[in-house]
Amino acid sequence: MVEGAAPWLAERPQRESPPGVITGGAVRLNGQDLIGAPYARLRALRGDRVAYIFQDPLSTLHPLYRVGDQLTEAIRVHHHIGKDAAHDRAVKLLEDVRIPNPRARARSYPHELSGGMRQRIAIAMALANEPEVIIADEPTTALDVTVQAQILKLLDDLRRDRGVSILFITHVFGVVGQLCDRVAVMYAGRIVEEGTTREVLDAPAHPYTKRLIACVPELGAGRRVLHAIPGLPPAVDQLPHGCAFAPRCDKATGLCATSEIPLAGRARKVRCILPEEDVA
Repeated sequence: MVEGAAPWLAERPQRESPPGVITGGAVRLNGQDLIGAPYARLRALRGDRVAYIFQDPLSTLHPLYRVGDQLTEAIRVHHHIGKDAAHDRAVKLLEDVRIPNPRARARSYPHELSGGMRQRIAIAMALANEPEVIIADEPTTALDVTVQAQILKLLDDLRRDRGVSILFITHVFGVVGQLCDRVAVMYAGRIVEEGTTREVLDAPAHPYTKRLIACVPELGAGRRVLHAIPGLPPAVDQLPHGCAFAPRCDKATGLCATSEIPLAGRARKVRCILPEEDVA
């Protein structure tokens, strides 16, 4: 027990950080597996070759620093460049993400900007070192529909102009249809279907994907029943044997709940022994 600590601290079990344990798989960048890579290597890649756009920029941008200074720091931490040159680069980035009067905006604090402006700042920070991959974690969730459309158009233009790959995490099928070339549908932490966006949205093969799409209302399609998926998703630390979706699936058989089901297929893949569509 630490002297002077509260009694309940001594009773709390010591946990690893993070508490999860990687048991398999690989994360490769240009052929190099990053799982188990030294911390120095990962630190060098983060914000440089691999960038991240967070869901809520207000909570990720530092409230006591001007946005231009934060962009400048993101550049200088990875590259030996003078402060003035880095600042000019930061202003150019603000111009690239279509922020009006970028030199003046660079002197603003995060709370002085609108939600759409802050999200553009976050995108500029992700682009600061010309990454090869950008991971975008629901970057438009906190924005209204009009600003969301502007941000999506911006990301689409940037990925085409700069040749950057974007891994977009979202639960909105409209976003998937507008931005993505390929889509991977996940359930209980595992990919259950993968294919081109058109294939997956037009003819979903996994029962979960089909029922997920059936829950989405269609503007101008007339009245129809929105079928909710029965039951609840499982806890990821207490996954059932076999297919995790089997308890909620009306096509499930005894084999679904007992056997390990692989993600089968080539360009189009599905983790199901009774798929809605033939993906062979």
